Amino acid sequence: MKKASFFALLFVIGGIAARAEQLYVNQVTGKDANDGTRLSPLRTINEAAKRANLDKGKGGTEIILSEGVRLLIETALFTNNKYSSTNRLVIRADIMPDDNNWKPQRMPIIVTVVPLKPGAFGDEANGLQIETSHATIEGIRFSGSPDYWYKTDSTLSRSYPIWRGGKALDDLLVTQCLFAGNKDVLPLHVGVIANGHGLVLDHCVFYNCINPVVFWEVDKGTSNRNGMRYCLVYGCTHSGVWTGTATNANDFEFHHNIFANCQAAWVRENSELVRENKDAHRYRIHDCIFTGNTNIAGYGFDPQGNAIGSPTDFLIMENVVTSGIITIEKSQKKHNYLQLAEGSPGSELGAGLFKH
Repeated sequence: MKKASFFALLFVIGGIAARAEQLYVNQVTGKDANDGTRLSPLRTINEAAKRANLDKGKGGTEIILSEGVRLLIETALFTNNKYSSTNRLVIRADIMPDDNNWKPQRMPIIVTVVPLKPGAFGDEANGLQIETSHATIEGIRFSGSPDYWYKTDSTLSRSYPIWRGGKALDDLLVTQCLFAGNKDVLPLHVGVIANGHGLVLDHCVFYNCINPVVFWEVDKGTSNRNGMRYCLVYGCTHSGVWTGTATNANDFEFHHNIFANCQAAWVRENSELVRENKDAHRYRIHDCIFTGNTNIAGYGFDPQGNAIGSPTDFLIMENVVTSGIITIEKSQKKHNYLQLAEGSPGSELGAGLFKH
């Protein structure tokens, strides 16, 4: 009996050791000197990032954001490499879209106003910078940024709400997030741009962004285990999805997505290799709608920002509809605000914020 109790105690201790650290963030009632509990929350995501980076416990980390608008005035950088597929870094809303008491107004909203710095492609500003593997971001709304896109004829400025620079990193899941911008006033250049492996977008909505997602580079070889599923992409002024030459098409998961009224639904990188038939990428996609787009596919964009059309032979399409008019719900009173309007084509696909 004593032996059984001893092993039960070890099991309990082990469970506690693997429990995720929870840090609550409330920009109204919180203080960064608080302990980070629900009753004593932090004020900023940046303070939560600092604490997460210092945590050496065996479990994961959950950063839980209250509803309301928060300005991100400096990059929230996450660098702790302790996480695993089961003990993850999770940055999430306190109330998720499938919760009974959720409504659009209860989504935490992040507006990135980080000062621009010189980067690889001009002046850049990163919002959430996830420099660790095994991370999840869920239930958050990201707005465009009040910056000037064209600084000069030769210098661009861009703001990225979610960025991952590490080319060897793996496993970044962005789910049930809403990205909404306006090219002329609040440009949202790329909702999610990530190097490395395992970038998956699930049940996300991208409304009037410039580019929703870019699957970028790796240290060497190909980028594996990427995907996009159950996403609604509407009105994007450049691309719906952008894949680079490093993206492995053989294990790329792409299904139950709606891409409507974009310049190019799909952009593939390195047009010279593609045109010389040296890029053998062939993406299998199924159960999707591509409609109202200027081009289904493109190589990139000319200096005026117009999509350069591409043949679609690199897309192996199964049950993909290319006609019909997608309608978006514009009333903020409605549960499905900025998602498919009632009766719109594509409702049967399940694309949008709701999983259930």
